[in-house]
Amino acid sequence: MKLKSLLTSLAITSALTVWADSPKYIFYFIGDGMGMGPVMAAETYNRTVLGNDTPILMMQFPVSGACMTYSASSSVTDSAAAGTALSTGSKTKNSMLGMNADTVAVYSMAEVLKDNGYAVGVVTSVAPDDATPGAFYAHVPKRSQYYDINRQFADGKVDFLAGASLRGWKDKKGNLTDVKDLYAKNNIAVLRGYDELTEAGNLQKFNKVVFLPEKPFSSNEIGYTIDSIPDAISLQDMTEVAIKYLQDKSPEKFFIMVEGGNIDHALHANDGGAAIIEILNFQKSIQMAYDFMLQHPDETLIVITADHDTGGMSVGNSTLRYAVDFGLFANQKASKEMFSDYCKEQLKNDEFNWEAMQKYLSDTFGFWNTVALSDEQTNALRQEFTNTFELRNSEDKKSLYASFNSFADNVFRLLNSQAGVGFTTGSHTGNPVPVYAAGAGAELFSNMNNNIEIPVKILKAAGYELKK
Repeated sequence: MKLKSLLTSLAITSALTVWADSPKYIFYFIGDGMGMGPVMAAETYNRTVLGNDTPILMMQFPVSGACMTYSASSSVTDSAAAGTALSTGSKTKNSMLGMNADTVAVYSMAEVLKDNGYAVGVVTSVAPDDATPGAFYAHVPKRSQYYDINRQFADGKVDFLAGASLRGWKDKKGNLTDVKDLYAKNNIAVLRGYDELTEAGNLQKFNKVVFLPEKPFSSNEIGYTIDSIPDAISLQDMTEVAIKYLQDKSPEKFFIMVEGGNIDHALHANDGGAAIIEILNFQKSIQMAYDFMLQHPDETLIVITADHDTGGMSVGNSTLRYAVDFGLFANQKASKEMFSDYCKEQLKNDEFNWEAMQKYLSDTFGFWNTVALSDEQTNALRQEFTNTFELRNSEDKKSLYASFNSFADNVFRLLNSQAGVGFTTGSHTGNPVPVYAAGAGAELFSNMNNNIEIPVKILKAAGYELKK
């Protein structure tokens, strides 16, 4: 073992095994869609491509377990029911948020902690009025009730909210609702980008703060790490702002939930490379919490889990069997969503040809260079190009969050296959998800958990109970 690895191991052992009855600083990380398969894929990339001797940080935590995710209505949960379970300790039906299966509003752990003097923050790389973040402050029968979710944030107990965009500010026709005026009336600052954040000065003058990117990738997400979007605000950036805000607001105790939402979006797209990079990016926010814990080792609890598994991702597939080569993902420079957008734009260009597409695929994904393709595979891709761009005889393929150009869908199916990644679905699965914990009360999470037990155990470590 290298010296650096040994020192890291010793530091984690000494800092993470301390027990304290009441953690003052609680970090709750939810990797949306981050099942066992995606985590193992990220670790495989970390080991075989990045050449790291030690596993990714969360896999070094002293306590690890697993979690079942089924909802009250299905063995395969959606994010609303799973988010509700992870925040309120109650099973509910798919699509319901902050309510039990009988459509009765249930108290969240964030609300309990706020009632007991904690400052509360919720951060995500997708829309902050989406299912998982919304489960910590909203109570609605349908997760798509963005207007009601936004209004409930104004009256709720979350102090800081960050993510891509607030969809409840506009109605289905694109017209502004009264949410903007409601926020202004309640002294809630909505700050877009670092310029507005800086201009706002002392944030404690506001009752609440919402922090959004100036220009998100879309209304649903801040942008994928793999796309290297210039000046994009990352999940790590938002986490840093949130921790600073919460420390200023309540130096003695705070709670923060950080969701890696783009992990789920990449997995819905069956974009193996982007999913791996999003999980590794998620580790940067976890690293911030870990660094904080080193300064407060007997007062901090970190819990990491997922709301569900998405995609049924595997390391190894039926095509290559044992011949896994994740190094092929190292050459990927665009997400499936960005490449699909590129393809849709080129459909407007009558002069776009196969040679131009070949160059793009070579430059962006390493096709015919690091990604070796047989004549048969090349000919099939060429035929798909003809169907899509010349004959215009193809249909887009839809996932939960995006619609993909048919040619782009085939390119990524081929890339995954050549790298050795398998997917069973473009939706969720009922597979268990991992649980990692460190710090004060971490021992509570070492077994097979049900998702409704996670918030109960976090509150137990802090000395509280969920309200019924």
